Amino acid sequence: MKFAVALTLAALAAGPAFAQEAKPAKPDLAKGQITAATCQACHTADGSRGVPTYPILQGQHAAYIVKQLTEFKAGKRMNPIMMGMAAPLSPEDMVNVAAFFASKAPVKGESTSKETLALGQSIFRGGIASKKVPACAGCHSPNGAGIPAQYPRLGGQHVEYTTTQLNTFRSGERANSIQMTAIAAKLSDAEIKAVADYIAGLH
Repeated sequence: MKFAVALTLAALAAGPAFAQEAKPAKPDLAKGQITAATCQACHTADGSRGVPTYPILQGQHAAYIVKQLTEFKAGKRMNPIMMGMAAPLSPEDMVNVAAFFASKAPVKGESTSKETLALGQSIFRGGIASKKVPACAGCHSPNGAGIPAQYPRLGGQHVEYTTTQLNTFRSGERANSIQMTAIAAKLSDAEIKAVADYIAGLH
C-alpha cells in the first residue's frame, strides 16, 4: 500500500514533466517539403493535380495522410509503389510531409459528365435507400471537405482515382476501412462512376 502511494505521489510530482515529454512535436514544414520531393513524380511537388490515377494530396487532412502512410508501411493497405515509398519513413517524416501537403490550399476540380451529374449528386447527398447505402456527405461533408482526423477530403479529387478506390474497396483489394468496404460492395459500376465524377466538382 505504501509503495502504491509512493508511486502515485511520484507520478503527480512529475506530472508536468511527463505531460511536456508526451506532447507531440510541432510538424516541420521545411523538412516535410524535402520529403515531399520524393513524391513529386506522381503527386507533383505540392501535391496538386498530378497524375489522374494518383490522389491529389494538396489540402488533404494531415491525420489522414499519416494514417495511410502508416498503413502502407505496415502492409495494412496494399500498393507496391506506396509500400516502397513509405517503408523508409519514420513517424516524424510522415507527420512532416503530411503537414506540408495539408498546408496547401485545396484544389478545385470539375465534373465532366452532365449525364450522370444528377445520379452522382443523389448518391453523395442522399445515399441509396433501397440498397442501404448512406449519403457520402454524412462523413465527407456536403462540400466534400471531410472531417479532420476521421474522414478524408474528397472534393476536387481525380475521377480516375476515386473510381479506382471505390472499385478496390468493393473487390476487397483495399481493406483498410470496414465502412468503405461495406458501402462500395453495394454500388454498381454506373453508380461508382457517377458519384466519382460528382465528387470531382465539389469545392
